[in-house]
Amino acid sequence: MTDAIDDAAQAVYRLLLTDHQLDARALGEELGLSEKRVRAALGQLADLRLLRPSEELPGELPGGLRPVDPRVGLPALLRHYESLQQRAQQEFERRQAAITGLLAEYRDESAQEDSQLERLIGLATVQARLDELVRSVSGELLTFNPGGAQSAASLQASRPANEELLARGVTMRTVYLDSVRKDRATVRHAEWLTGLGCEVRTVPALPLRMMVIDRRVALVPIDPANTRKGAVQISSPGVITALLSLFEQTWADAAPFGAPRERDEQGLTRQEQELLRLLGRGYTDEAAGKHLGLSLRTVRRMMADLMDRLAARSRFEAGLLAGRRGWL
Repeated sequence: MTDAIDDAAQAVYRLLLTDHQLDARALGEELGLSEKRVRAALGQLADLRLLRPSEELPGELPGGLRPVDPRVGLPALLRHYESLQQRAQQEFERRQAAITGLLAEYRDESAQEDSQLERLIGLATVQARLDELVRSVSGELLTFNPGGAQSAASLQASRPANEELLARGVTMRTVYLDSVRKDRATVRHAEWLTGLGCEVRTVPALPLRMMVIDRRVALVPIDPANTRKGAVQISSPGVITALLSLFEQTWADAAPFGAPRERDEQGLTRQEQELLRLLGRGYTDEAAGKHLGLSLRTVRRMMADLMDRLAARSRFEAGLLAGRRGWL
């Protein structure tokens, strides 16, 4: 079964609901689509089970297909999408847990002797190695940037290195938190980067800060919860492969910077979905805000808005109502 219904398929489905006797050519004329595009849309609708063979005399559509009543077909399609989203989230969490487990193994002091791993203690040491690694990039640089917006001075200081890399033809892809879309300095910086050829996307939450250089070396925090403790430089092929898999999974689910924030069928943004998920797992407002790159005030304002939309008088009641509505 195909995973999505595009605009053309939606238009064809709506028109067929009003007149199911229309053939592919008539549908194309009515909607301003080519007959080939209409037939592709019909095939998509059949895959999604929104069209089915008629039990009456066959019409002009391929296979004598007729549109399924939307009160029957659309809830089934929605359940299918929800199942896909749940499986994707489970796969992401499985990979995140695997990465965390691998990193935990390397925190053992005995790992310091492993030539494929080097512990970098202190911010000054990490920054020096970071500068060295950035200068060594020859083909690709991938980064996760959790923690929310950075200062305008910090972003400005990073420009010369970024500009030099992009001028050399290095492919750069970076992922920020959705929360930075509201920070003027970060927005300007992201627009500047994309103008030079860097690809920038955002997600509600990131598992850790990370940099992968040329798919051969990675830099990650010793403790993702406290980056001041230092970092680990990894060149183990197995760990690099796992980190690349985590990056690509996150990148595929991320929204391009500048694209409007989409809402799901319940009217929730991805950030609101993630906030509810974190609070449902027992995070405090402060911990959830740190994970999402949001201030405590913003988290509480978001929760007040969600409670208002749920008509809930308490957090407990909001949780119950959110569960009943399928928000959790």
